[in-house]
Amino acid sequence: QFASADNQKLFVENPDKYAPQFGGFCSYGTAQGYKVSTQPDAFSVVDGKLYLNYNREVVKIWQQAVPGNIAKAEENWPEVSKMEPKD
Repeated sequence: QFASADNQKLFVENPDKYAPQFGGFCSYGTAQGYKVSTQPDAFSVVDGKLYLNYNREVVKIWQQAVPGNIAKAEENWPEVSKMEPKD
Protein backbone atom coordinates (compact mmCIF):
# COMPACT_ATOMS: atom_id res chain seq x y z
CA GLN A 1 0.00 0.00 0.00
CA PHE A 2 1.17 3.48 -0.81
CA ALA A 3 0.25 6.82 0.73
CA SER A 4 -0.31 8.29 -2.73
CA ALA A 5 -0.19 7.47 -6.41
CA ASP A 6 2.97 9.58 -6.62
CA ASN A 7 4.67 7.41 -3.99
CA GLN A 8 3.65 4.29 -5.87
CA LYS A 9 5.05 5.71 -9.10
CA LEU A 10 8.39 6.51 -7.43
CA PHE A 11 8.58 2.95 -6.12
CA VAL A 12 7.70 1.37 -9.46
CA GLU A 13 10.35 3.46 -11.22
CA ASN A 14 13.13 2.37 -8.84
CA PRO A 15 12.18 -0.45 -6.45
CA ASP A 16 15.82 -1.27 -5.59
CA LYS A 17 16.15 2.15 -3.95
CA TYR A 18 13.65 1.04 -1.30
CA ALA A 19 14.94 -2.50 -0.74
CA PRO A 20 16.52 -3.19 2.65
CA GLN A 21 20.27 -3.69 2.76
CA PHE A 22 21.81 -7.14 3.27
CA GLY A 23 18.86 -9.01 1.83
CA GLY A 24 16.57 -7.83 4.62
CA PHE A 25 18.57 -9.67 7.28
CA CYS A 26 19.78 -7.99 10.45
CA SER A 27 22.40 -5.41 9.61
CA TYR A 28 24.07 -5.68 13.00
CA GLY A 29 24.14 -9.47 12.73
CA THR A 30 25.75 -9.13 9.33
CA ALA A 31 28.36 -6.81 10.84
CA GLN A 32 29.03 -9.50 13.46
CA GLY A 33 29.35 -12.23 10.81
CA TYR A 34 26.03 -14.06 10.92
CA LYS A 35 22.61 -14.02 9.28
CA VAL A 36 19.54 -13.47 11.44
CA SER A 37 15.95 -12.38 10.81
CA THR A 38 14.48 -8.96 11.57
CA GLN A 39 11.41 -7.30 13.02
CA PRO A 40 9.52 -4.74 10.90
CA ASP A 41 9.66 -2.08 13.63
CA ALA A 42 13.44 -2.41 14.09
CA PHE A 43 15.03 -0.28 11.41
CA SER A 44 17.13 2.76 10.57
CA VAL A 45 17.40 4.82 7.42
CA VAL A 46 20.94 6.04 6.79
CA ASP A 47 21.81 8.09 3.71
CA GLY A 48 18.56 7.01 2.11
CA LYS A 49 19.19 3.29 2.68
CA LEU A 50 17.06 0.99 4.84
CA TYR A 51 18.85 -1.10 7.48
CA LEU A 52 16.81 -3.70 9.37
CA ASN A 53 17.69 -5.20 12.74
CA TYR A 54 16.68 -8.19 14.83
CA ASN A 55 14.67 -6.08 17.28
CA ARG A 56 14.57 -2.57 18.74
CA GLU A 57 17.19 -3.39 21.38
CA VAL A 58 19.61 -4.33 18.61
CA VAL A 59 18.78 -1.05 16.84
CA LYS A 60 20.14 0.75 19.91
CA ILE A 61 23.38 -1.24 19.69
CA TRP A 62 23.57 -0.69 15.90
CA GLN A 63 23.18 3.05 16.34
CA GLN A 64 26.15 3.33 18.70
CA ALA A 65 28.56 2.97 15.75
CA VAL A 66 26.57 3.20 12.52
CA PRO A 67 29.40 4.00 10.07
CA GLY A 68 31.61 1.24 11.43
CA ASN A 69 28.75 -1.24 11.55
CA ILE A 70 27.83 -0.47 7.94
CA ALA A 71 31.44 -0.87 6.80
CA LYS A 72 31.82 -4.18 8.63
CA ALA A 73 28.46 -5.48 7.35
CA GLU A 74 29.38 -4.56 3.78
CA GLU A 75 32.70 -6.37 4.22
CA ASN A 76 31.00 -9.46 5.69
CA TRP A 77 27.97 -9.63 3.38
CA PRO A 78 29.54 -11.71 0.58
CA GLU A 79 30.18 -14.55 3.05
CA VAL A 80 27.17 -13.98 5.30
CA SER A 81 24.83 -13.99 2.30
CA LYS A 82 25.77 -17.65 1.68
CA MET A 83 24.91 -18.74 5.25
CA GLU A 84 21.69 -20.21 6.56
CA PRO A 85 19.88 -17.90 8.99
CA LYS A 86 20.50 -18.60 12.70
CA ASP A 87 16.81 -18.52 13.62
